[in-house]
Amino acid sequence: MKLKQLASKPKLIKQIIDDAEIVDKYGETVEFYLYDRYDMDTLMKLASVDSENYSAITGVVEDLILDENGDKIIVDDFSLPLDIMLKAVEVVVSQLGNMASQTTAK
Repeated sequence: MKLKQLASKPKLIKQIIDDAEIVDKYGETVEFYLYDRYDMDTLMKLASVDSENYSAITGVVEDLILDENGDKIIVDDFSLPLDIMLKAVEVVVSQLGNMASQTTAK
């Protein structure tokens, strides 16, 4: 296999927050998007963040939480409710930490 065969443009993948407490509070699931792959700089930023420093983690993750058009959701003076932000961080970290091969057939 040639390395070029593994290269592709990132695709948006829908993420759903469907915890019972979130659905109870907001009346429905909450969705956002992540790309299916990121550049090494982004991955290294996340990997180098001290896991005890939650504000540093959210600082990196905020840039990765996107809408269906690939635009950042957290911009300017906009922020998410704390409970949603905590769940979104969990989703982002678990997705980026997923070591499953992107080329493995399902």
